[in-house]
Amino acid sequence: MDSQPQSTELVQNAEEAEPPGTMPVVTDFAELAGIRTTIPSLGTFTRSFKQPSVPPSPRPSFPPVKFPASSRSEAFRARFFPLATPAEWSDWRWQLRNRVKTLEDLERVVSLTADERTAIQRHTGSLPFAITPYFLSLLDPSDAEQPLRRTMIPVTDEYLHTAGEAEDPLSEDKDSPVPCIVHRYPDRVLFLVANSCASNCRYCTRSRMVENPDSASIFFQSQWEQAIGYIDAHPEVRDVLLSGGDPLTLSDEKLDWLLSRLRRIPHVEFLRIGTKVPVVLPQRITTSLTRTLKRFHPLWMSIHFTHPDELTPETVEACARLADAGIPLGSQTVLLSGINDTVPTMTRLMHGLLKARVKPYYLYQCDPIVGSSHFRTSVRRGLEIIQGLRGHTTGYAVPSYVIDAPGGGGKIPLLPEYVVGRDGEELVLRNYQGRHFRYPDPAGANEQAG
Repeated sequence: MDSQPQSTELVQNAEEAEPPGTMPVVTDFAELAGIRTTIPSLGTFTRSFKQPSVPPSPRPSFPPVKFPASSRSEAFRARFFPLATPAEWSDWRWQLRNRVKTLEDLERVVSLTADERTAIQRHTGSLPFAITPYFLSLLDPSDAEQPLRRTMIPVTDEYLHTAGEAEDPLSEDKDSPVPCIVHRYPDRVLFLVANSCASNCRYCTRSRMVENPDSASIFFQSQWEQAIGYIDAHPEVRDVLLSGGDPLTLSDEKLDWLLSRLRRIPHVEFLRIGTKVPVVLPQRITTSLTRTLKRFHPLWMSIHFTHPDELTPETVEACARLADAGIPLGSQTVLLSGINDTVPTMTRLMHGLLKARVKPYYLYQCDPIVGSSHFRTSVRRGLEIIQGLRGHTTGYAVPSYVIDAPGGGGKIPLLPEYVVGRDGEELVLRNYQGRHFRYPDPAGANEQAG
């Protein structure tokens, strides 16, 4: 892939190429990639709003820190992107500008099956094929059944519509009082701040929105204002989750503006960011970004991990930078058929996450979006995996297995049956080995009798 476009904007140090408050306004990657975007420039924001009350922290000088590249990444760059310098490869904006989005470019790296080729050629509308050069380097070029490859390259099964599937299975649109906001739970809201991702997962819950020109209008500045106004007007909201799309595809300046505005709202106690960027675009976790984020503590981050092969030196470095900035990290994993639906695979992933300083948080049953039947396992399989983790490894490595209930019911936790029953004033329990134990519970017996 030696004909890829090359950036002319690079400076010597990719890490510090975008210091907050000192660079010209840089649009987000959708604009740089030629995709229509409707999020206004920072200049528009600063003219329309009062300056945030959170004072900027002093900006100390730091020595240049280049984002490291593994030997695998270096070999891939040299072979398929020979015109790219190491500094360009390590620049997150270069990675976004050079996302692989065409059949021709993909076939220079991967030997596609007839089914994959047909699926890409048939695609129209939202959730187009797109993958960063970095994450493409992790895909097996010859094995179509490789787990990471299956999560990123379309197949014709995506065009099957089976019973129970829907474009918006969680009814988020129904629970959206104003554009960009989903208010389902009493004390927290989901704030959709972008409609683009660095790489597009084929099982995406919001596939209806990702890079869909028809839905781009919800990200106009006026809608951001409405969303912030809604949060400000609802004092019961103490927790705001930024998601999308992926919030970390926005520039440091836009993130700083959004977080500052939310921090000005007295009843918002803490903020969260949902992202897959540390996995598919770890170069985005620059020292500039972490300095920006750490101004807004308490700030938490949920990272979407799928498979232990994603835990590369680059991703582990990105997580270390975030953790060192004081940001608690949790993982969110979707259970996927033939990809991560075995106890050994899930154990390797959860152990690897703990070593990367990421707490396993949620294991999701795959949402029934249109065209997802080839990804979905049985619920029984998920329960078997939880049972294979509980007691066989530390509790820190066991996520909560949940179904996000179709129709807007929210997250419902699922557990293997550990309570066998009751014998008089004793509760009969089953442990991870299948052995039965009794626990004295006279109060429970009295409540049952009453």
